Amino acid sequence: MRFAFERLGQTPTVITSPEQLAGFERAILPGVGHASVAMKRLVDNGWQHAINEYQRPLMGICLGMQLLCESTEEGNVQCLGKIPGHVTALDVGQLTSPHMGWNNLTINKEHALTKGLTPDEQVYFVHSFAHTVNNATLVSGEYGQRFSAIVAKDNYAGMQFHPERSAKIGARLLQNFVDWQL
Repeated sequence: MRFAFERLGQTPTVITSPEQLAGFERAILPGVGHASVAMKRLVDNGWQHAINEYQRPLMGICLGMQLLCESTEEGNVQCLGKIPGHVTALDVGQLTSPHMGWNNLTINKEHALTKGLTPDEQVYFVHSFAHTVNNATLVSGEYGQRFSAIVAKDNYAGMQFHPERSAKIGARLLQNFVDWQL
């Protein structure tokens, strides 16, 4: 993720303590792994309070997006509750799980984070759980079922896919986050 922002002319800083968060104009909550383990680390290390108090743009990527939601079936845990909706296992039917690869997007709502996005673009996904489509959904995807690909509420947002691996459109969407004014 760091290199994707550097390609946009940004100088990202990896912060290691929740006290540092308030000193930044925007933040990314990355995520790879199991939701219950990641959520426990956030709570145990004081990140939940820091994220709750943060008033500037904060973007969750992949698991980071899921942790911003109300709850997840992955480990059956309560999450940060910043974005309405629940994360459930993808119902992929006969398709392979996890959903891994390029997929089209459908714009559900126009937003500063969707600027320049067209239905012809594809982004790169790696996930087996997904946020249900609801009022917070800006962009949806489909893999066995419809799911939220980009969500936002107040200063919190999330992308289920990996923008850093999604070529030019991924860079465009990250730039939208850099430009996002509340």
